Amino acid sequence: MTIKKLLFVPISCLFAVVMVAQQAETGDTKATTILQALSKKTKTYKTIYAEVTLTKYGSDKKADAPQKATIWLKGGKYKYDSKNQTAFCDSAITWTYLKDANEVQINKVDASSDKGNLSLATIFGFYEKGFKSRFIDEEKANNILCECVDLYPKHPEKENYHTLRLYIDKTKNQIVQATGMLKDGSTINVVIDKFTPNVTLDDVTFTFDAKKYPGVEIEDLRE
Repeated sequence: MTIKKLLFVPISCLFAVVMVAQQAETGDTKATTILQALSKKTKTYKTIYAEVTLTKYGSDKKADAPQKATIWLKGGKYKYDSKNQTAFCDSAITWTYLKDANEVQINKVDASSDKGNLSLATIFGFYEKGFKSRFIDEEKANNILCECVDLYPKHPEKENYHTLRLYIDKTKNQIVQATGMLKDGSTINVVIDKFTPNVTLDDVTFTFDAKKYPGVEIEDLRE
């Protein structure tokens, strides 16, 4: 699992856990039932506002400083804001604004691939393809009773992680927490601190307005 798939490095550090390649094979019956219920609920969302905290733990179990981020999603559009950068995407173009440098990088969205692209489908529906699943147990995460399901990539040789554990609110059918277990012994943990579906989001939310950033340096990487 690359940081780009887990957080999108910029966006890479957040959805790294929530952004693996879209591909889920059948698992045990209980795990399949839980994931189907999660998928059904997720597909009712038109938009999402979420606040998350990501923490990486080394193989020695020592934690890096937690990273906080805010995400807005609407179909294939998104906005991602963290301490160091803000990313915007209107589904065709991405703008990555680097706060310290007052610089924005502009790229085209690769429509031929879902990998690395944020959307309602890729963020909260990634588990539907390319994984085998197994129900682990019920336990609390963030003081919420959750059903824990482990996902194992269908082609582990192509990934640098071996397990993705989802903590799913047993009552609400929503992901509360996700942990990516990497092959080097480190883990990346993403906690969803606040999750609000179906909020009103104008399309202007997902585009970069240079007038709001005086003196911004623009690097257009589109071909």
